[in-house]
Amino acid sequence: MNYPMLTRCQYSEIRRAHVYLEQGSKTYALPLYASRVSAGYPMPADDTIDRTIYLDRYLIKHPSSTFVVIASGDSMLNAGIQSGDWLVVDKEVTPTHGRIVVAAVDGELTVKRLSINDEGMQLLPENPAYRPIPITPEQHVVLWGVVILVIAKS
Repeated sequence: MNYPMLTRCQYSEIRRAHVYLEQGSKTYALPLYASRVSAGYPMPADDTIDRTIYLDRYLIKHPSSTFVVIASGDSMLNAGIQSGDWLVVDKEVTPTHGRIVVAAVDGELTVKRLSINDEGMQLLPENPAYRPIPITPEQHVVLWGVVILVIAKS
């Protein structure tokens, strides 16, 4: 199968999504409790703190190539992405089949699930009210990166 060429964006192409540390910003250590939280049957509670963790060290693997954009619209509702949510996007993560990506399609930004199969490539919405976006050789598609984290607006 002859796939259309996808390119990855360079930071010079990103106009309104900059990564920076605010002057005087703090990193917070959060307590990590020794107890596990059961997703099945309830377990005995234990309030022993095992250690402290810094979430940014666990969540952001490539700080120099990670940025945040704000979702707009409802095409990704079934993936848990709502309008106003913050999307943490990593340019270093390989955009493979099934990953949620931020892409510019003919100059317009979208967040969709990437589908790669024998029929070709397309960007799939996670809401049946929307249609898939086939990626054709005639289009200019730039992958900005893979969504690694969704921070809910509420």
